[in-house]
Amino acid sequence: MNTTLKVEGMSCGHCVNSVEGALKKLGAEAKVDLAAGSVAVSFDESMLGLADIKTAIEDQGYEIV
Repeated sequence: MNTTLKVEGMSCGHCVNSVEGALKKLGAEAKVDLAAGSVAVSFDESMLGLADIKTAIEDQGYEIV
C-alpha cells in the first residue's frame, strides 16, 4: 500500500532521519517532504497496518493531522 500522511512538527534533517528510520525498522519505506509537511509511505498491508505507521511517527514526537 502507498499512502501520504500529513505530519506536523518536522523541521530539519534530524526529523527526516527520525521518521524515516522509525518506519524502516517496521519494514516500511518512507520519504519525508519537509516543505509539504508530509511523509509518503509504502508498506505491505499483510505485515503492517496504517495504525502501526501512525504510532511509529507519533512515538518520534510528531503529530499526524
